[in-house]
Amino acid sequence: MPKAILLDLDDTILALSESADPCWHTICERFAPQIEGLTPTGLFVAIKEIRLWFWGSPERHRRGRLDLRRARREIVASALAGLDIDAPALADEIADTYAAEREEAIQPLPGAIDALHRLRDRGIRLALVTNGNAEDQWRKIDRFKLASLFDCIVIEGEFGFGKPDERIYIHVLKQLNVKPEETWMVGDNLEWDVRAPQRLGIFGIWLDHTGRGLPETSGVRPDRVIRSLSELV
Repeated sequence: MPKAILLDLDDTILALSESADPCWHTICERFAPQIEGLTPTGLFVAIKEIRLWFWGSPERHRRGRLDLRRARREIVASALAGLDIDAPALADEIADTYAAEREEAIQPLPGAIDALHRLRDRGIRLALVTNGNAEDQWRKIDRFKLASLFDCIVIEGEFGFGKPDERIYIHVLKQLNVKPEETWMVGDNLEWDVRAPQRLGIFGIWLDHTGRGLPETSGVRPDRVIRSLSELV
């Protein structure tokens, strides 16, 4: 086992991405009838197209994850505009309602929190390294009482840099007083949680909690692939 393990938060400890489409379906079923001639499916498809476009750009992704409320409102407003619907107040209500329901749906991945306790019991130093807005991420950390499980917590919105910027990993190594070769990084993002740490000599572990396997086009080769954090112990 290593001296230290760095862990991502979303889709590594907490289940996040799998709830997106179901939540959007629920929201579209609720709000589409308020607009004459609009079906829930039509609204869902329009929003999904804009979501894929918005989050597909690294620059928009960074801007959006640091202000999710604004990003979601922008996505819904753009989707409605594409349907020739001018309803800014409704767009904001749709986006904000989705945000509340999506946050409520977040739960720990099976066995994740127990695995963190077991790693700590073995004397391994743990760090949480997550991108995003500090307020949003701390709300999740506090909700699931995660702070006491980590020796170091670094959030993009507080630190000023996010993954895959090498400065964030170097900072965490210094905080934990460990060398790269003594450290593992675990996460679901191949670029942020595997390739970037590997360049520094950190052992990169990819968490494939959906079991879909490495994308055929991926040039990243994790040092290890796991389905859940419990496999680490």
